[in-house]
Amino acid sequence: MREQGALTSSWANTGPAPCGDARVGQPSFVVRSDFIKRVTARDRQRMYRKGSVVFFLVVATLSTVQRSSLSAKGQFRPKRGVQEDPTVSKRAPFVKKGPFQDTRSFWNDRSASTKIAGALEARALPQTWDVTSSNCSANPNFTGMAWFSGLEPNFKQFLLYRHCRYFPMILNHPEKCSGEIYLLIVVKSTIPQHDRRDAIRRTWGREQEVDGKRVRTLFLLGSPSNGQEKVNHQKLLEYEDYIYGDVLQWDFTDSFFNLTLKETHFLKWFSAYCGGVRYVFKGDDDVFVSVPNVLEFLGGADIKDLFVGDVLFKAKPIRKKENKYYIPRALYGKTHYPPYAGGGGFLMDGPLARKLHVASETIDLYPIDDVFLGMCLEVLHVSPVKHNAFKTFGLVKNKTSKMNRDPCFFKSMIVVHKLLPPDLLHIWRLVNSDLICSQKTVIQ
Repeated sequence: MREQGALTSSWANTGPAPCGDARVGQPSFVVRSDFIKRVTARDRQRMYRKGSVVFFLVVATLSTVQRSSLSAKGQFRPKRGVQEDPTVSKRAPFVKKGPFQDTRSFWNDRSASTKIAGALEARALPQTWDVTSSNCSANPNFTGMAWFSGLEPNFKQFLLYRHCRYFPMILNHPEKCSGEIYLLIVVKSTIPQHDRRDAIRRTWGREQEVDGKRVRTLFLLGSPSNGQEKVNHQKLLEYEDYIYGDVLQWDFTDSFFNLTLKETHFLKWFSAYCGGVRYVFKGDDDVFVSVPNVLEFLGGADIKDLFVGDVLFKAKPIRKKENKYYIPRALYGKTHYPPYAGGGGFLMDGPLARKLHVASETIDLYPIDDVFLGMCLEVLHVSPVKHNAFKTFGLVKNKTSKMNRDPCFFKSMIVVHKLLPPDLLHIWRLVNSDLICSQKTVIQ
């Protein structure tokens, strides 16, 4: 600061004398006038040269700073030969948010989701199941929040471990997708429901080839939840798989909230192994499916990003705690769900399943798997198609109606939910007998 003051004083002292001192100021100006002119003429060229040198140094300095800035940015670019994940830069608008962050919902940001949808084709999909460890600890960030303490234990458990997205495989059958597969049937099941799997294998889940179109079947399972019987159940499942070779199992506990994990794990598995699969039917283990009607429908379907089923529009989250599908506002505060298909059974094409895998990784897991898949569809701007041949809530609402057990109605449907193994076997025998019905509903 002292140097700056000295510099200012120096400039002040070189100015002309105060106007009040006429005796001193005027002679000084007259005496030094010719000298100043001579100095200016002599040194003008030297001053220009100095100015040119200073200008050159400034330009050189700025160029050096700019090159250093570009070089620093280059450190964070992928090296040559390393593929950049195009969805990384696209994911910014889809930040996974906490339950009470009052911000824009990810599925309302249409411009951002369009960018993600456009990047899906360029993304490198997995080539194998690459998860080998399940060391996942609880997320402590929720425990100190007041709203968290008021949640039910199952929702607390879900939120504490929601970030654990993938687990190792216990049973794997990538050979199921070898070659060209026209229809891959995928069934969600649990270890104790072996009788349901057996009934499906004997009926609509039987692997076959129809007019050159190969149909294959897989069952999706997690790990047993009963600690005492866990070892025995696992051994029985492994023996079952030894006989049939059609079980995919992951090392997460089979529970209602973990059905979403079953969804995401299958999508990742499918993206890794099933490049030759044209269509996928995905359903529960207590449904009736008419595979001939499925093939008839697909034969006339020429829809990009096909996703068809018993679609629910403007469904509201259930706020009654006694309901199985209850969702607290802390977990979902909006009035309506996006359109989604009932999980009893739906059809989608293979390319869309691979897109859904990528979309599923941009959003937080949700405890209702059907709704979660609807959220993924909305990220992709894909509208699920409602079809009347998908009856995931029964043929008619009246559960005691005889129509719910009329084989002629089943013969005209694609999916009917819900049937236990004895009912499924009985209906299957009737539908595939010399059944004469007055008319057949056109599958459209």
